[in-house]
Amino acid sequence: MKFYSRKLIKPGDLNARNTLFGGALLRWIDEEAGIYAMTKLNSKNVVTKYISEIDFVNSAKQGDVIEIGLGFNKIGKTSISFSCEVRNLFTKDVIIAIDNIVFVNVDEAGNSKAHGKTLENLNLVKK
Repeated sequence: MKFYSRKLIKPGDLNARNTLFGGALLRWIDEEAGIYAMTKLNSKNVVTKYISEIDFVNSAKQGDVIEIGLGFNKIGKTSISFSCEVRNLFTKDVIIAIDNIVFVNVDEAGNSKAHGKTLENLNLVKK
């Protein structure tokens, strides 16, 4: 798993308990994984197809710095999938773990479209 981006938890990211709002975290994960899928498939036309069970392990609070990690799972004819782990940058405590996030390459009409990539030409190693 490689960690690609970091976020500082600010007041606007908090829920009523003054901990990190899960929706904000999921938005960041979806954005980061989507950008990663775009770079690997060399296409801006990717959409989130599926996110597996989400396991909120620990919380984060204002002032914490978190990092978002992605690990390659597999490549399909039209899709690419990753696992994700978000952790506290300093303590390394896991905040959230997701086993599978799938993105699909689509055409202008939104229909799935073959991306033409293979494991060999992506230069990725399965986690």
